[in-house]
Amino acid sequence: MIKYLPVLLCGLIGLLPKTGIAQVVISDIISSPDKTTICELINDGQGKLMYRVSYQQKPVISLSPLGLIINDVPLSGKTVVERVTPKQVREKISWPLGEDAVIPNEYNEITVACHAGQIRYHLIIRAYNGSVALRYVLPAQANISKGVIRAEQTAFHLSTPATLYQYNHESVFTPTAIDTFSRTSDLPTTLTSEGLYISIGEADNTGYTKAELKKGEAPNSLVIDFKRDSVVAFNGNYQTPWRTISFSSTAIGLHSHSQLYLKLTTPSTFKKIPAWIKPGKLIRAQLTTQSGLDCIDFAAAHQFQYIMFDAGWYGAEFRSTSDPTQYIEAIDMPKVIAYGKQKGIGVILYVNYVGLRAKLDTILPLYKKWGVAGLKFGFVDGLTQQGITWLAAAMKKVQGHGFILNIHDNYKPTGLSRTFPALLTQEGIRGDENSPDAFHNTTLPFTRFLAGPADFTFCFPNPGNSFSKNIKVSKAQQLALTVVYFSPLQAIFWYGKPTDYTNEDEIEFFKYVPTVWDESHYFKGEIGKYISVARRKGNTWFIGNAAGPEDWQDTLVLDFLKAGKAYTATIYEDDEQGGIRKRTISVKQNDEFPIAIKSKGGQAIIIQ
Repeated sequence: MIKYLPVLLCGLIGLLPKTGIAQVVISDIISSPDKTTICELINDGQGKLMYRVSYQQKPVISLSPLGLIINDVPLSGKTVVERVTPKQVREKISWPLGEDAVIPNEYNEITVACHAGQIRYHLIIRAYNGSVALRYVLPAQANISKGVIRAEQTAFHLSTPATLYQYNHESVFTPTAIDTFSRTSDLPTTLTSEGLYISIGEADNTGYTKAELKKGEAPNSLVIDFKRDSVVAFNGNYQTPWRTISFSSTAIGLHSHSQLYLKLTTPSTFKKIPAWIKPGKLIRAQLTTQSGLDCIDFAAAHQFQYIMFDAGWYGAEFRSTSDPTQYIEAIDMPKVIAYGKQKGIGVILYVNYVGLRAKLDTILPLYKKWGVAGLKFGFVDGLTQQGITWLAAAMKKVQGHGFILNIHDNYKPTGLSRTFPALLTQEGIRGDENSPDAFHNTTLPFTRFLAGPADFTFCFPNPGNSFSKNIKVSKAQQLALTVVYFSPLQAIFWYGKPTDYTNEDEIEFFKYVPTVWDESHYFKGEIGKYISVARRKGNTWFIGNAAGPEDWQDTLVLDFLKAGKAYTATIYEDDEQGGIRKRTISVKQNDEFPIAIKSKGGQAIIIQ
């Protein structure tokens, strides 16, 4: 049951030190289903709403402001609470495109109906086990049928000093103390604070700006910053994205919240995910007919599902004179697409934002006639309200025409794949094309990947090209990361010609690894140091182990296997000579599997 009760003033005064609050009128308390997570909403009696969060009876977020500035009216300081409506949800979400085929969605919620002067608004707060989410809703009202949000006053005052892993877009991660933090950081941002791991993020952004976090005026505090837009415009009914706070006593425990954003978004109108929304792996083709045909043969032989023609297939991508309805002479597109259909391989086409804005409504029916399987959007505007609003509308159109979708460059997920399942993945990540190192690779699972899938653009070496500019880790780590990193659509061979991949023994693992899963377990991990993830598809388990900049020695208990069953584990690991060594061992439930991985190395395992 939801705890919702007024708390006596005398019981709260001692809990609010140094806040400057003269009077507390009411406190609404919402607890998670397991009672470990408590969010308290406080009205100071002068129209100022604040909140605080505790986890396992320890404070996480101390008293922090809430509110918006609508036109020139700050809601904070003027709010009157009219009523509070409780709700509880206990359900399971079927999700065949995810890390788990079934996602439990259990939370308690309060909707707080308020007014500030003549402005009516709702504050919705949800408490999950280990997470809190909140958003503002502006119902349609005559006095502000149109307006602007000049600022969002949501703040996060951490109860203890914290270090955050600062990053923007596809940059590196820089651990920084909050009180010396001078830049902004993208959502989600991960923090560590006295034995607690915290992720602050957002969900369901379909028409807001790309808000970021910046240092607040109070010690150990962060506030929402409109970095790209000076205001956010609204018209009629409007709701802001969810702001989320998730926490765990371990770094690896943060992944129990990695599907939170799906839970917070609107479900698809599909009763069942249609068969044409097919996850899979792809190889990127060179811009010739023969390369397209070669890639299709390679894809079919290695159990891939797609090939992709990237930038340049219709001309220079950033030029408005380049026409995405016309393919260059070097590519016989009908021949390649027809050959792909014979082999069961789909063709994905890249279109730059310049071409998308000019001709999206033209190319969608045209590509359907061509027989194209999916689109990749390039260099979109995932930063401004205008760009994000356009993208949400484009997702709907692409799905409506029966294409899968991959969005690249400065766009990161907020759970919209649940609304538009055709959106299989997006970039918004520093992948292999940007030469990430082992620290970066073992930081990503605890940061950007908490928001959802990411296309890492793998660049696996072959005898003709080591891709030494791009690859800063071992080959075995490259294999392992296809298990560790979740993406329903994986670009496995971003660079390289298919005819150059004669190292079949080294790339064998890519043939078998799925991209969506029935069950996932994040077993071990520390930010920037190491990670171990096990995932199941059908009756087969896949394990990815990756080490950061230092050697990693550990033990993995195989307690996830079924009792009384005999299994064979096929292990792909570094041979200490720059190649891959493959070996097999027999295993059973509760066996202790030793991990001994050199720095920058990895291990990919199949258990059957």
